[in-house]
Amino acid sequence: MNQSAGEAMSLGSLMIDVEGTELQPHEIERLMDPLVAGVILFSRNFESVEQLQRLTKSIHALRHPRLLIAVDHEGGRVQRFKNGFTRIPPMRLFGQLYQEDAKAALDAAEKAGWLLASELLSVGVDFSFAPVVDLDYGGSKVIGDRAFAMNPVTVSKLAFQLMKGMRRAGMASVAKHFPGHGFIEADSHYEVAVDERPYAEIEQKDMQPFISLIENGVDAVMPAHVIYSKVDSLPAGLSSHWLQTVLRQQCHFEGAIISDDMSMQAAAAYGSAPERVLKALQAGCDLVLVCNDPVAADEVLSIIQWHAGPLSHARLIRLHAHEKVEYAKLPYHPLWQAATETLKRLNQRHDQQELI
Repeated sequence: MNQSAGEAMSLGSLMIDVEGTELQPHEIERLMDPLVAGVILFSRNFESVEQLQRLTKSIHALRHPRLLIAVDHEGGRVQRFKNGFTRIPPMRLFGQLYQEDAKAALDAAEKAGWLLASELLSVGVDFSFAPVVDLDYGGSKVIGDRAFAMNPVTVSKLAFQLMKGMRRAGMASVAKHFPGHGFIEADSHYEVAVDERPYAEIEQKDMQPFISLIENGVDAVMPAHVIYSKVDSLPAGLSSHWLQTVLRQQCHFEGAIISDDMSMQAAAAYGSAPERVLKALQAGCDLVLVCNDPVAADEVLSIIQWHAGPLSHARLIRLHAHEKVEYAKLPYHPLWQAATETLKRLNQRHDQQELI
């Protein structure tokens, strides 16, 4: 690799992770590969706000345009950074509040979106994989209280407000898991997941929040590692039918399609890591995640030759952070003060429920 740090090279199509709290020389070399587009961070990459800022700054300094930095930071049990960050309640709490006071719930969702985004942006993270717009059918092990509600209209409204808050802070949003992961009980991290419902039912229910967010300009969509057997034999994230015919043509989605992690068990049945990544790219993903498996990441980088077109590159560039408030100034920001107060009440409500 003869690229020097900060030199211009277009973003690739792969998002990988790093091992610890600072970059190692071999990781820098990996991140300089033209196929790489970004880094996903996990709890293990976080020790303190200052350390995280150093890490993100070092990643962003490597290339131009800078590599994307993302994290799963939705709230509830999926919040990678805790100490120094506001605790975001699970999305189900907003759905419950909506049943009692729709206006208050919509206002709280927008505040949560702004707060979540502002805190992440202030430490150098470009975007979070949020919102979850799966429906809460009550049986899913992996979705559960990550979903706002079962009613698609309620989910659409609350997710839009969360997205609106994120956008106001300067952050792109990622609706997941298309066309809907809430109905099945299987956890696709550990097992093959099959949804046997007909397309018409999925479209009338689960797809509605996605369609609503697409109409309102959602920046990215993450497909589910679920096989919808009445529609296609491949999981949605590897299916050109779901990604091209349904998402692009029928739903008129023009943003970035980001795969779920190709190391998950539900994807592992589809060949070696390079074969799975290539299938996802050929199916229509703009960005493919390979997490928690550096050997697989190196294998992909050494084998795959893929040159995404300018349109795909433009979709990824739009995921960069647009603006941000300095971390030290956040507590003095009136929006931050109002949002933390609102979320504190929702967290208290959640804690009371947990005790019952």
